[in-house]
This record gives sequence, structure tokens and C-alpha cells, in this order.
Amino acid sequence: MRKYAIIGVGHVGATIAYTLVCKGIADELILIDTNQAKARAEQLDLQDAQARLDSRTIIKINDYSELTDTDILFITSGNIHALDHASGNRWAEFEYTKQIVQSIAPKVKATGFNGVAIDTMNPCDAITHYFQRATGLSRQQVFGTGTFLDTARMQKVVAETFDCDPKNISGYVYGEHGESQFTAWSTVQVNGIPITDLVKSHHLDLDALEAEARHGGWAVHSGKGYTSFAIATCAVKLSEAVFANARLACPVSAYSEKYGTYVGQPAIIGKDGIESVTTLALTAPEQHKFQNSANTIIDKFHAFDDVLPDNLVAAARKQA
Repeated sequence: MRKYAIIGVGHVGATIAYTLVCKGIADELILIDTNQAKARAEQLDLQDAQARLDSRTIIKINDYSELTDTDILFITSGNIHALDHASGNRWAEFEYTKQIVQSIAPKVKATGFNGVAIDTMNPCDAITHYFQRATGLSRQQVFGTGTFLDTARMQKVVAETFDCDPKNISGYVYGEHGESQFTAWSTVQVNGIPITDLVKSHHLDLDALEAEARHGGWAVHSGKGYTSFAIATCAVKLSEAVFANARLACPVSAYSEKYGTYVGQPAIIGKDGIESVTTLALTAPEQHKFQNSANTIIDKFHAFDDVLPDNLVAAARKQA
């Protein structure tokens, strides 16, 4: 049995649910949302769709006790309208997502959930760290989509430049899922050729390509008010790697022992979540950017006085 749960069935959560059902990779799916009517509506809509699918998923709603034997939990809640006037600042959601974690963490903890949790909430790195600390789950079990999506955007931008399939572009975007992220060009290859070897012959402006990838999410948000398809695809892809024990190398928001924070970096994804973090030989400027990005996350994370409120710590300990 492949059992999934989603907390928050807004744009992203509902799209993840739809993707799971259409691909037939969830035997059981639990939808949890504070809006009971929305959760029920998504359940009914997905159940109707299954009459025309070749697979069947059992769909239940708003029952935290179902998390006890859930394999993969997606945390997708948020307040997308907080970003409407944020000028490219995903930290505008932190006040909202922090409160969401304060509400759901004790409930998740109380169920004895012991699967893998994948976070898509913003600011991704900080809120993933916050959720991990609040639930007491291991750092291996909890990770965020992080720069997996930003890397996809970089692949798309570079592929358009070379008129090739994005899957022919390899490499990673590191750091914050936010403005301090950077493309590690030393890791990027186009059809197996290092992109740094192609800069002169193709008159590439790497800074411009990096900026276009970094602003990709805002280009989508400005047009439809949210993002959904790409992030949902990334989240589901990561969950498939967990179930398959694929040991897939992906740039996700994983805990860094070196920097003491969750931050986007390549990691090996397997049945227990983060199997290991991959350390690549970045250039000196790239290492400096990575350090700066990690520091940005840490500084903003600790700028909030109630990063982990005493009452939440007490609640977590009481339920342990």
C-alpha cells in the first residue's frame, strides 16, 4: 500500500492530489484542510475523475489519525495572497506558514507519523526547518522541494538558448529557494558539454540566464496569481524517488551540518528520505555564494523572536 497525505489542498496541494490520482501511484490519499468544504469538493472531484482512469485511489479527508501509517506527507499550506505585493520576497509568507506549522505540528506529532515529509511551503528552507524542529522528526525524514524547481527553471532557460530538450541540461541551482539562490555553472552541462566551454562560442550571458531562472516563479505568479503545475510535478517526482528507493540525486532543501540550516543542495533521495548530501567541487566564488545564501536563511530565520515558541516545544515534548 502506497499511502499519501496532503495538508493544505489549495492550488499546490490539489494539483499534487490530481497528479497522484491520475498517475495511479497512490493507493490511499488523505486530504487535510481547514476548509472542510474545499477538502470535500476536491475529494468528490477526484473520485468522479477515477471513473475514467485505469487505477483506483481511496480518498479520505480531514482525519489526522490516518497519518499514523502514512508513508509520505506533503505540507503544502500557505497564504498565496501574501505574495501579491511582496516584490519577489517569499519571506512574506513566513508569518502565515509559521502559524500553520504551530497549528499542525502537534497534531502530526500526536499521530506517531513516522514516514517522509516533503514541504512545499514558503519560505521553503526556513519553514522546512521549522516544521522539522516542531514535529521532532529526524532531519532525514523531512526535506523541502527547495531548488529542485529552480533547477528545472534553469534547465528550461538554458535549453531554450540551445534549442534542445531541458532533460539534456544537467547541473544544479544551490542555496535558498528565493532571491539569494545561484546557479552553480561549474556543474551545468549541455548535451554532456560543460556550459563554461560554450560561453564564448554561443555568446552566453550567464548572469542573464541565472536571473531569468530565478525570476521564473514570479513570471508565473504575475500572470495567474500562483504557481502549481511545476511545483506539484517536482513534489510528486521526489515522492516517487522515496517509494522506489531510487537513490536519486536531486537539489532539495536538506539540512546542512556545515551551515546549520536547511538549504538547497544536491542530496540522494531514497526510502528514508535524505540518504546523504552530495558535496560537489564548487568553484571558490560558488562556495562564497553558497555560504552567503545559507547565512541569508539563518539571519532571516532567527530574526523572528518566536522561531520555535516555548508552548510549541512543550506540546511536542508532552506528546513524545
